Amino acid sequence: MGNRQDDAAGYSTEQPRERAVLAGVHLPEAWSGGMGGDADLPELARLVDTAGADVLGEVEQRRHRPTPSTFLGKGKLDELKELVEENEATLVVFDNELSPAQGRNLEKALDVNVLDRTELILDIFASHASTRQSRLQVELAQLQYLLPRLTRLWSHLDRHAGGIGTRGPGETQLESDRRLLNKRIAVLSKALKEIETTRQTQVRSRDRVFKAALVGYTNAGKSTLMNGITTADVYVKDQLFATLDATTRRVEADERRRFLLTDTVGFIRRLPHHLVESFKATLQEVRDADLMVHVVDAGHVDPEHQIASVNKVLKDIVPVEKPTLMVFNKMDLVDRELFENRFSRAYPEAIFVSAKDGIGCGELREAILVRVLGKEMIRTVRVPLTNMHCLSRFHRTGSVLEQTFTEDMCDTTLRLTEEEFSRLVSREGAVLIDEKIDEKVDEEE
Repeated sequence: MGNRQDDAAGYSTEQPRERAVLAGVHLPEAWSGGMGGDADLPELARLVDTAGADVLGEVEQRRHRPTPSTFLGKGKLDELKELVEENEATLVVFDNELSPAQGRNLEKALDVNVLDRTELILDIFASHASTRQSRLQVELAQLQYLLPRLTRLWSHLDRHAGGIGTRGPGETQLESDRRLLNKRIAVLSKALKEIETTRQTQVRSRDRVFKAALVGYTNAGKSTLMNGITTADVYVKDQLFATLDATTRRVEADERRRFLLTDTVGFIRRLPHHLVESFKATLQEVRDADLMVHVVDAGHVDPEHQIASVNKVLKDIVPVEKPTLMVFNKMDLVDRELFENRFSRAYPEAIFVSAKDGIGCGELREAILVRVLGKEMIRTVRVPLTNMHCLSRFHRTGSVLEQTFTEDMCDTTLRLTEEEFSRLVSREGAVLIDEKIDEKVDEEE
């Protein structure tokens, strides 16, 4: 659905944007189809704009269940057809997921191309995929979505239906296409598994470094926040799903306090199952994280709804509960005092920032470091005076709490990690004298 292409001379030319009409059916939450809940046409309009089309009209309907043949009722379908004709629309987009038969019937009735919510999101992901991994992931999701819908693409064979001697070739071609798709799906799955194996090797080298992952609704400002904390220069644009690939950067507080921060793909209400499955390798960064930094768009009309949508997706991705730090971004768009009064009770440890203005990025960085320090403990070790150099970096970072010298030994009380303690014992000849868990390290600062 893109609106840009390059001509032979290398100059980019803008194609006319498609003209779209939106449709949404509000269904009970418990609807058996699994896609219940109210339609969100304002969000759908943003998705359509991101995909490269202009929204010219909307049709909504509230039903207990969809009409089997066309999803909409007859009266609303007539209203939709009239709206399409009045606006000379070239596209109709549903905020619901359509069955292959419903999509085919709607295209016949409306005489324009019809997309459902999942097809639209897949199209956006396809246009934004920039790395080999994300392109493979998107293609896999598209093929998995397409496989049960091949019959819709073979609608031109309908005139043969029931004709003796004419059904075989069509069915043979359909089965051939299915075999080709299944073969391609297998190839893509294997390639992604190889990428995942390589990634796991890289992750093992990071196992002892504290890892934080930015998660949140798409366009909540995660990439801008990432740039504010790490100067990573991650791609930023005011559109949905601007970032598809996970980006990880090391943040150095001092020579012994550091953490890895990962910017992940944004979530959305009813994120298509095919995408969640295909992007497992990317979303593994979330599962591996020691801390999830949940970024919320404070300027959105309903931040709580976005929080609930993200939490629902996270439940499918992360099997166990992880420590989570709530961050409300885009505070420049709201009345700060009123907003903080509203959300600080529910989220007492939340941080309120404006990444675009650089306000609060330092506070967030320090809040993550507090979690890093939370993994440290206080231990007293005995070190030979000949090896005192091994404690020099602890002196520079203020991690030496107390020292007592004897003729040839030094008893030192340190705040350090398990990894650092193991290194002192195994490599520097230090001996453990006493230990205690520092449950409130931040109070020692």
